[in-house]
Amino acid sequence: MASQTDAPDAAARRYAAKVVRRLRRDYPDAHCALVHQSPFELLIATILSAQCTDVRVNQVTAELFPKYPTPAHVARASQAALERAIQSTGFFRNKAKNIRACCRELVTTYDGQVPADMDQLVALPGVGRKTANVVLGTAFGLATGVVVDTHVARISGRLDLSREKDPVRIERDLMTCLPRSAWIDFSHRMIQHGRQVCVARRPRCDACSMAKFCPRVDVASPTPRGA
Repeated sequence: MASQTDAPDAAARRYAAKVVRRLRRDYPDAHCALVHQSPFELLIATILSAQCTDVRVNQVTAELFPKYPTPAHVARASQAALERAIQSTGFFRNKAKNIRACCRELVTTYDGQVPADMDQLVALPGVGRKTANVVLGTAFGLATGVVVDTHVARISGRLDLSREKDPVRIERDLMTCLPRSAWIDFSHRMIQHGRQVCVARRPRCDACSMAKFCPRVDVASPTPRGA
């Protein structure tokens, strides 16, 4: 991270605040790309989004949610029927198994409601910390952590916000250096930045507003201007 003469933690926070300001300016309207009308729909959509694009998930859920509008409807669905409904999202057998088990737990333990609690969410089948953070932040407005998907992990490394590779450790670093008020929107904006500018293979550093201060960690050959 940017080095200063004072305490490293203070320097890291100032640097992170600078990143937050640039992202806020560049992506003021960034939001969750998964189409949903309730915490339940967002939970299911996020589970489906593993190893799948948001565009594909939205196509699938546009037909899935009217057919299975509540956890009870999903819990009563057969494994085969749910697999057919979500097949195009990939890893559909395991996803269907987890979604059915998750919905059964929602029905039996939480009266069909999605709990607004990290510990309760991650105890549900198929729900990890990233999914729980998505639901808590976007559906409930609770800043319990920072969503770390592939875009956030990649850009956090390039910006030297974290030198970790494990998503949980990356999240821990981000929670330390970012103000809590920025946790929710930070991820949405980083994802937008990762899709539009800081792409995986050939980042468009010439088009990045952070180019002047980004250390470009592990960026071997950014896309040349005009390419």
